[in-house]
Amino acid sequence: MTDSDDSLYPIAVLIDELRNEDPALRLNSVKRLRTIARALGEERTRRELIPFLNDNCDDEDEVLLAMAEELGEFVPLVGGPSHAHILLMPLEALATVDETVVREKAAQSLVSVAEAMPPASLAEHFSLASKEWTGRVSASRLFAAVYPRVTGQTRGDLRRTFLSLCKDETPMVRRAAAQALGPFAQAVEAEAAEAELLPAFLQLTKDEQDSVRLIAVEACGPLARVLPRAAVSGQVLPVLQRFAQDKSWRVRYNVAQQLPAVAEALGRRGGGARGGGGARVSAIAALLPAADVTERLLAPVKELAGDGNQYVRAALAGAVLELAPALGRDATVQRLLPVVLSLLKDDWPEARLNIIGKLDRVGSVVGVDLLAQSLLPAIEELAEDRHWRVRLAIIGHVPLLAAQLGAPFFEQKLGAQCMRWLQDPVHSVREAATENLAALAREFGPGWAREHLVAPVLALAGQGSYLTRITVLGALGALAPHVPPEALREAILPARLAPLLDSDLLDRVVRPTLGELAADKDADVRFFAAHAIAACDDLATMA
Repeated sequence: MTDSDDSLYPIAVLIDELRNEDPALRLNSVKRLRTIARALGEERTRRELIPFLNDNCDDEDEVLLAMAEELGEFVPLVGGPSHAHILLMPLEALATVDETVVREKAAQSLVSVAEAMPPASLAEHFSLASKEWTGRVSASRLFAAVYPRVTGQTRGDLRRTFLSLCKDETPMVRRAAAQALGPFAQAVEAEAAEAELLPAFLQLTKDEQDSVRLIAVEACGPLARVLPRAAVSGQVLPVLQRFAQDKSWRVRYNVAQQLPAVAEALGRRGGGARGGGGARVSAIAALLPAADVTERLLAPVKELAGDGNQYVRAALAGAVLELAPALGRDATVQRLLPVVLSLLKDDWPEARLNIIGKLDRVGSVVGVDLLAQSLLPAIEELAEDRHWRVRLAIIGHVPLLAAQLGAPFFEQKLGAQCMRWLQDPVHSVREAATENLAALAREFGPGWAREHLVAPVLALAGQGSYLTRITVLGALGALAPHVPPEALREAILPARLAPLLDSDLLDRVVRPTLGELAADKDADVRFFAAHAIAACDDLATMA
């Protein structure tokens, strides 16, 4: 094969695999596009590879998704920003396919390419907004990236095009425009946001399609950051108040997400801060004096904890403990802990998981004694929860709880449970339990680890299934760096080797070798050989 043939080989392989009937081969080829482009060089990538991809934008969704992702990283491979526009054609084609995830990835890659392009060529080369509705959906996401990089008349053209998408006859396009409105509002001038985008926002919040109205609410926060205070209080806030009464929990949830930004725009004592909801309750609390948090937020929080929708309770669980520092010890104990306990016992596992993830916030406020008295019983119950992800989350917080409770209390309440986790039927839980032991050894020191961790772990070696024995080996390996040398020599090493040595191997190979070493002229060698022979005797006894 000539040098010329060698240089053609990568593109030949690519074309061959992309035309293969096996989707796996086509996918593998597409995932190697950057490697192939580097082999071809910038000029041949522009001249051969990109045109080839332009002609092959009709494939399985996973192949197209990989192509959209790869092309987003292609700017340096086609010759830099001055040639970046060549990537627009295949990406624009991908941005018009039927599959949503492909269009979204193509739009992300288009944004990356747009950010690299020279400003002069941006408006000239982008044409998605005039394509089929799928292309117009993808185009909506590009305005916020392109706008800051152009000037003058081009900016006006972009705003007019965006406003036309907000009024598009296709609901999916209006929905995409509503989703892009917030980022675009933060990119345009404040005057344009108030004069042009605010009316479009108000119109979208009255759209005949529920899905459009739902998404439009998400622009409240970004608009509040750029609009004058009078416009926020006079036009944005009434929209929030109207949607806060919506019968759909998803709409109310979106409203709650926007409250902190609107409250901040109105000032610390603004009317927008007089409420709260689910996941944003802590952000609202940060804008209020401590007295208002107690008086105005805790009652709605208690009501949300009993909400009939599990997603609302889960969202609240992820944020409610962040109120503890703002409330102080007394209010946390009297008013917040009952809510925390109810969420720890919630039927919905996501609620339990979310509250577990923030347990450290309450311990630092209420103190160790009250933590042990009020929350530890619930934690002990969750340690054997029927959902493995809940058990896994509890394990992740054991070292922190141990540090707060101290060694004696930990041994009494959670020590045995740490050993039971090593026998859990779920591999991820057993693995986390092993890592947990190493963290506890670091926390309480080598002596404590030898007595309270190594010995119980070794006791498990003769129990349960082979999975338990494998886990024991992993646990001993994790503990090895954190225990005294004598524990390593006397307990861990023999146990780690035991499954590898049967009696025949011990007698034929290990014992004769150790016998020779026991007669070595070096005292240290003789010492350790003698200990190893004793360990072999123990292994024979165990067998």
